[in-house]
Amino acid sequence: MHWFQAIILGMIEGITEFLPISSTGHMILAGKLMGIASSEFTKSFEVIIQLGAILAVVVIYIKRVWEMKVWWGRVVIAFVPTGVLGILLYKIVKTYFLGNDMLVTVSLIVGGVALIAIEKYLSKSKNIGKEIEVMEYPKLAIVGLAQSLSMIPGVSRSAATIFGGMGVGMSRRAAVEFSFLLAVPTMMAATGLDLVKMGTSFAKSEIQLLAIGFVVAFLTAWIVVKAFIKYVQHHSFEIFGWYRIAIGILYLLIVK
Repeated sequence: MHWFQAIILGMIEGITEFLPISSTGHMILAGKLMGIASSEFTKSFEVIIQLGAILAVVVIYIKRVWEMKVWWGRVVIAFVPTGVLGILLYKIVKTYFLGNDMLVTVSLIVGGVALIAIEKYLSKSKNIGKEIEVMEYPKLAIVGLAQSLSMIPGVSRSAATIFGGMGVGMSRRAAVEFSFLLAVPTMMAATGLDLVKMGTSFAKSEIQLLAIGFVVAFLTAWIVVKAFIKYVQHHSFEIFGWYRIAIGILYLLIVK
């Protein structure tokens, strides 16, 4: 990986992390198209720079989250299922899932079809939905279980948590905001676990690439998060489903 490739991947991460289209999946496909060989470092890179994008949310929401301390326990409850499964399945995910472009492609297409179907179903519901602070803990744990599906690259953590949240009764805006907040402990844990496993083996040049990707992801995500919040207030997610299907099919045509 070269520094300009790290910049491109950082931008892709920042743009796609909070959209229901799978940031990890996009980075894997982009890496393949740029000729970046899959290795333990590139897999760690794809995990670690996501924390850069997540920190943009911390900066944007820090005042509101501090004021709404009732959210903290709810985020922790939702994080537990993902945290436990992440530890148990770490080796499987790192060995067989990350870097697997065909798995990403299938997940993008199947997930796109599912996203369109779920959006159409939920759009028919007249339920306004609840805000985060009044959600019951068992339902929040279900959102955490839904997030666990995103360990399969191409599924999309954002899509899983947003629709998981809406599925258990959250309002559309609340589900999006909760998805943002839940990303913080999730990606901190994922990054921490990966650093424990791999941190001492990074070369100086690899640390520099991680820093570049991390910073670029942070700056890009800062812009995207604010725009996405405005978008979801007036639009459905159906367009993202069609986008996922198109990208999956296009990639298959290119690699063949």
